[in-house]
Amino acid sequence: MARKDDPQTVEYETKAKNLLKSELKRKGATYAQLGERLAAMGIHETERNLNNKISRGGFTAAFLLQCLAAIGTATVHLSATD
Repeated sequence: MARKDDPQTVEYETKAKNLLKSELKRKGATYAQLGERLAAMGIHETERNLNNKISRGGFTAAFLLQCLAAIGTATVHLSATD
């Protein structure tokens, strides 16, 4: 099981955080708008909570996918060097 302080875990949390932030920016969506779109899906997160959660980067894969769906991201591109 991966530990929270494991360098590889930290590396991938940073990648997930950067992916979500870049998709939000690409879509022109704010944390407030993300919160509204998540609420429409039945997921209630405050703007402040979203900011904190995304800044930490330690969120679940389910949360990442919910956010991407909420902002209308259909595809993401990953590479081994990102």
